[in-house]
Amino acid sequence: MTTVITEFPARTLAVQGEEMLQPDEVAAMVRLHELGWGAKRLSKEFGCARNTVRRYLRAGGVVPFAKPARKSAFDGLDDWLRERFFRHGGNADVVRQELASEHGIVIGLRSVELRVQRWRRELKAQKRATVRFETRPGHQLQIDFGESKVWIGDERVRVHLFVATLGYSRRMHIRPSIRERQVDWFEGMEGAFLRFGGVPAEILFDNARALVEHHDAATREVRFNGRLHAFARYWGFSPRACAPYRARTKGKDERGVGYVKRNAIAGRRFASWGAFVAHLEQWNREIADVRVHGTTGELPLVRFADEAAALRPLGGRAPFGQLRDLVRKVRPDCAIDLDTNSYSVPWRLVGETVQVVVLAGRVIVRHAGEVVADHPVCDGRRQRVVDRAHLAGLVGTGPFRVTASPPTPPPALLRPLAEYEAVVGGGW
Repeated sequence: MTTVITEFPARTLAVQGEEMLQPDEVAAMVRLHELGWGAKRLSKEFGCARNTVRRYLRAGGVVPFAKPARKSAFDGLDDWLRERFFRHGGNADVVRQELASEHGIVIGLRSVELRVQRWRRELKAQKRATVRFETRPGHQLQIDFGESKVWIGDERVRVHLFVATLGYSRRMHIRPSIRERQVDWFEGMEGAFLRFGGVPAEILFDNARALVEHHDAATREVRFNGRLHAFARYWGFSPRACAPYRARTKGKDERGVGYVKRNAIAGRRFASWGAFVAHLEQWNREIADVRVHGTTGELPLVRFADEAAALRPLGGRAPFGQLRDLVRKVRPDCAIDLDTNSYSVPWRLVGETVQVVVLAGRVIVRHAGEVVADHPVCDGRRQRVVDRAHLAGLVGTGPFRVTASPPTPPPALLRPLAEYEAVVGGGW
């Protein structure tokens, strides 16, 4: 077999049964044509069809190979695919399911993954990207809850840490609790108002169920809880929710929660719940308030001097008076359960259903419309609050002298319940 090497050797590629000439070969073909070579002679010299030679000569050089467009099931759906891909956080399987349900396109998961692959880098960058912004004094307070396990006594307890951070000065307020209920959000905010001596123009938080009923990720339509609306009107601030799945929007407070966990709590044990609360208050005063903040380069306490005057004054306003109205059944040990703690009631009510009202730091138990027990709210966990008068006359209790406890005065700022009813637009 004889191999013929032309004057213009070059690598060639087989495309649709014909060899594709290299750029230097095409340039030589054009030069030879200018010297008088015809298409027939050139086709023999370069080993290609005459029509190919004529196409190169008409173009005056290399003609890029036009790959025929292939039809795809995704044609015309790129904008839809991109929107759903980002909406579902890159979950291609959910996109595949919606393709079938909304467009009638049944296709394999791998095909969808390959189609959306080009947007994954952008999605990853979007999740990590944070636009730093600074707020003017008194404008914004960022709030959030964080969880941590803390040794209290001999038990490792899961606690919820409410952390509020002023956007300008970075001063913080910390309130631990056993639960993360709406009342804990409200009491945390009111504690921050008292600590800072005023109310900011707006409060930014994430989409906690206790505060936000609905938040559409696409339209950004948000519907706040009715009680939150009443609370915001009462204190005079504007509620604002982060974009869904974009908690980094409130980055100041996100970092504040982590700072409390790593610095104030990590590696420490506390003899009681009261000792834990006292430690957080002391740490906030002596460490957090007087540290040099990494972003502002100033002490939060010093920077707060410019922010305090911008906050809306409290004006002697009473607490919002968050009310909890519950129903409980009296246990055989003459008590009702509330938030892991037990509160005594008269022993004759064992097995009866009673109404429990939590308001202004008191646990009030009613039966048949009458108050049968009144206790202060216990801040601890798994504690037993007993009024010995509730056990008077019970067989087996033995003789004891019942000492009437001095009446507990209401909080100095507490207002009549009717005023709170007027604020929220009706009775409790």
